[in-house]
Amino acid sequence: AARQVSKRFLGVVALDNVSLELRAGEVHALIGENGAGKSTLIKVLTGVYRADEGQVEYLGNPVSFAQPREAQAAGISTIYQEINLVPQVSVARNLFLGREPTNALRLIDLGRMNREAVDILKPFGVHVDVRRPLRELGLGIQQMVAIARAVQIDARVVIMDEPTSSLEPREVDRLFATIDLLRESGVGILYVSHKLDEVFRMCDTVTVLRDGKLVHTGPVAGMTRLKLVATMLGRDMTEVREHGVTSFSESHGAVEDAPTLTATALTRKHLLDEVSLDIRRGEVVGLAGLLGSGRSETAKAIFGAQPVDKGAVAMNGKKVKAGSPAAAIASGIALLPEDRKAEGIIPGLSIRDNIALAALPALSKGGFVSDKKRDEIVETFMKRLRIKASSPDQLVRELSGGNQQKVLLARMLCLNPQILILDEPTRGIDVGAKAEVQALVDELATKGLGVLLISSELEEVIEGSDRVVVLRDGSVLGTVGGDQITADRIMSMIARAANASEETTVDE
Repeated sequence: AARQVSKRFLGVVALDNVSLELRAGEVHALIGENGAGKSTLIKVLTGVYRADEGQVEYLGNPVSFAQPREAQAAGISTIYQEINLVPQVSVARNLFLGREPTNALRLIDLGRMNREAVDILKPFGVHVDVRRPLRELGLGIQQMVAIARAVQIDARVVIMDEPTSSLEPREVDRLFATIDLLRESGVGILYVSHKLDEVFRMCDTVTVLRDGKLVHTGPVAGMTRLKLVATMLGRDMTEVREHGVTSFSESHGAVEDAPTLTATALTRKHLLDEVSLDIRRGEVVGLAGLLGSGRSETAKAIFGAQPVDKGAVAMNGKKVKAGSPAAAIASGIALLPEDRKAEGIIPGLSIRDNIALAALPALSKGGFVSDKKRDEIVETFMKRLRIKASSPDQLVRELSGGNQQKVLLARMLCLNPQILILDEPTRGIDVGAKAEVQALVDELATKGLGVLLISSELEEVIEGSDRVVVLRDGSVLGTVGGDQITADRIMSMIARAANASEETTVDE
């Protein structure tokens, strides 16, 4: 329980007299817009922060955890949205961090650890070589490893912060089956999500925060989706119904001339197999496929961040130097990466520096940066993207995940790109911020920007794209457009390819 908890940072109120109770065997949703205070509350409950006012109670007793390790030792396990593991070490080592099995000589028993790791991951449908470094696996697999690690510890409370943000539908189903088992065994689950379908599907109770304040707590059964969104946003239900908050708004229509970007036969052993696509000005091209299909690898290969064995990228008919993000940027290509924590934000720098980072060469003359031009650009994009912060000088690590995403998007837009690659642009952001990002993409495409859109949410790709390129195992299965852009059509293409692959394997 949190009892009237308040927390401030440099005079900015992050939590204002917030209370919450989580009971044994309950799945309790914690929702709100980015910057509402959800992550701050989690960190107060788990010992990352100490409350300035109020009290945290656990099993009926007042507690004051000095660090997360103390909370974990007490039986509170947390799965963070930004994967909080060690990418350089193996999958097995990540599962057993801090509690590795040892032999008679008190050395780590690697054989036993690897065998037990395989058994731990089986119920989650993860079948990988547990000796591989975690960083070699996709974000979805890494997320499942983090979830498996959290729930296998003998916890009384499991806090899940956007646990499905990188997962495919079948993985989400496995996670929900695990949540049901935990609920039946009396574990209390605090479930943070921006996906309201998940809240209504899995949760018993919902607490809504807005601007650091508690605005609603009650049974999920007593809420409608519309009412919940209106409560989150602080708007009238009629306004939400009329304006909507969940999808891209329109088709954009490519400019009818030579493609702005052409990628031809991009190939990387075990990752990409002759992937080809083109993007015209004013067009949004979606990349669809299951986890491991090569979506992010394709994006990085186009941007030069993923080396290729063969293939080429051209902008306006001119070849772009392979393996060089700098050359890609110079030619008009910008990339919003999938993993904003590892590949995007620089946490120790301010919002101003993070936004202006990519534009510094254009803002400098004789080696000196024009502070005036920099500040004008930063102010423009902070207003345009509605980045919630105390000032441009605030450290970007202090922002919510959604506002960090907006900072990265602002950085890319500073470059005035012709092609913008968006890899999971709405991952982990609330419905209001998602609508803002989607509306901005619509606006940019209408003004002639070409967009490559990647999302784990198939409906987002379907609603936002003029054409969709479908991938499986690093290969292009085909392209669909117009009325053919449907979930059934895309999934049937993937299923047919999977069946053909299985038949080939049997024949061989």
